[in-house]
Amino acid sequence: MQDDHFLNIGGRAVPLELRKSARARRLLLRVDQRREVVVLTLPERVSRREGLRFAEGNARWVADRLASLPPRIPFTADAVVPLLGRPHRLHHIPPGTTRRRGAAWVEGETINITGDPAHFPRRTLDFLRGRARAEIGQRAERFAGQTEKEIRGLVLRDPTSRWGSCSPRGELSFSWRLIMAPAFVLDYVVAHEVAHLSVFSHAPRFWTLVGQLVPRVDEARQWLRREGAGLHRYGPKP
Repeated sequence: MQDDHFLNIGGRAVPLELRKSARARRLLLRVDQRREVVVLTLPERVSRREGLRFAEGNARWVADRLASLPPRIPFTADAVVPLLGRPHRLHHIPPGTTRRRGAAWVEGETINITGDPAHFPRRTLDFLRGRARAEIGQRAERFAGQTEKEIRGLVLRDPTSRWGSCSPRGELSFSWRLIMAPAFVLDYVVAHEVAHLSVFSHAPRFWTLVGQLVPRVDEARQWLRREGAGLHRYGPKP
């Protein structure tokens, strides 16, 4: 069960999600960095009123957590956005400019976006999603070939809680935001999901297979734990 409220933080109404959990042993309060939402998990025996008092009593902690979040970086001209982990500056090409190579392209460490300024954020997102599909698709096909498994579908989404998933039917799903992560991190996430086509669990043989597909597995996992939330600070909120 999930219930929505708001927490007053310095005059700002911050969304507060209350979740009942039969497995929780105590009240748990956390800040979802991706959505800028406070999440309060209540054990079954704890009332909603008691939970709200607990959240309000920790308002200063929540305020400090929110204040520590990296700034949001919208897709605007001159913003710097990582592409496979390397910083690139977004550059607007006005309508009617004769030098065109499509709606968007990379030139050195610049991502050129053409057209009406009002469409700049959407075109930037379209470009990044397109690059994500190409980079992820190439890796998925390569790893599937190495494991002699068939991919039955591949989709891009913008989830808040996971970077990729694999369905029992062999359909793979990935966050488009992975295109902003370093290449070795993208390699790992794709290999992880493709490995699930062979081992649909996290048993030791699954991790052995992942390690056979890509190096730097532990380093990639650590990067996602440390830096992954920051990818959700770019562009539209998930």
